[in-house]
Amino acid sequence: MKIIIIGAGIGGLTTAIALKQRGFEVEIFEAAPAFKKAGSGINLALNAMQVYKKLGLYDQILEAGSYTNAMIITDEKLQPLSVIDMKPFEGKFGVKSVAIHRATLHQILLDQLADVPLHLNKKVKDVKQSEAGIEVAFGDGTMQQASVLIAADGIHSAVRKSIFDNTTIRAAKQICWRGITKIELPPNYQTELHEPWGKGKRFGFVAIAENEYYWYALANYKEDYRKEFEQVDLAKFYSDFNPLVSQIIKSTPPQNILTNELLDLKPIQRWYQKNICLLGDSAHATTPNLGQGACQAIESALVLADCLAKHKEAEKAFGEFQSIRMKKAIEVVQTSWRVGKIAHLENGLLIKIRNFVLKNTPAKIANKQSERIFEIDKVVVPQ
Repeated sequence: MKIIIIGAGIGGLTTAIALKQRGFEVEIFEAAPAFKKAGSGINLALNAMQVYKKLGLYDQILEAGSYTNAMIITDEKLQPLSVIDMKPFEGKFGVKSVAIHRATLHQILLDQLADVPLHLNKKVKDVKQSEAGIEVAFGDGTMQQASVLIAADGIHSAVRKSIFDNTTIRAAKQICWRGITKIELPPNYQTELHEPWGKGKRFGFVAIAENEYYWYALANYKEDYRKEFEQVDLAKFYSDFNPLVSQIIKSTPPQNILTNELLDLKPIQRWYQKNICLLGDSAHATTPNLGQGACQAIESALVLADCLAKHKEAEKAFGEFQSIRMKKAIEVVQTSWRVGKIAHLENGLLIKIRNFVLKNTPAKIANKQSERIFEIDKVVVPQ
């Protein structure tokens, strides 16, 4: 069975590796004309790292990134509100959480696919499916025939639009700035992810290498984030936070700061049609509030590959894949959306209540929620 994958992001490449290891012939088509060394990081939670351990990439990723042993939500002055200690989970799942430069992870995955055809500048224009198979038309005038197609082409998926016409992309009404900087911080920050929450805005930072940090900043907007924040001085905008926040922002060259708005895909109830299946953001794009966007795509990659290895018919494999993965993926989307709203409260009284609840929530409850996310969905193979 030859499979083509649309999209060479983290989800698409991980899927290609998993399929290749299971003996499938794979070909990849990517819309971008070239891969850019984007100035952003990625936190690979324990569920993602379990997948990479199964794919034989765990040690390489761990060595290339930075070990994270705690996730800490704080107030704007960096006073802890909620602490998730990763060590007990590490013992249970046998892996560590890693923060890494996105481009570094991307290259590690590409290196595993040196013998797999990968075509750049292939923007999907149209997809047609018939009894004879699948026909993909690209913007450069070329065509591609396929018997099985996996769409890992992101939240604005052209493939998804070709098979489902009733999907909705939601704007969270929040702007996000991301950057990577080299800066020397106190030793504890080298292994901890910190996310201070303020009034209508928050900040987060985590080491991706020694004295190199990935950071993200988010804020509410009313109507048009481009106009409202066109002349923003980010360091000044976050001057009501602990001075460390402005220090991190100031240490980052302005041209290295990426700006986007937060979007997600309103959950859909079907991820496949015949021999076409959606994966990752094309199926369940989420806001980044749980740090699970790429992690869920990585988890789906392994499940999808195992389902295709288990079943001879692609449609049957896609049906099982959806039944295994949909519940958790939608839970992540919906929980992340709610967390984003709670983190960005603007009412002073509600913020005090929020902080009180976070501070006084028993660790057992917070850990149970985390454990559900970290436990990966698996395919049951008959003995």
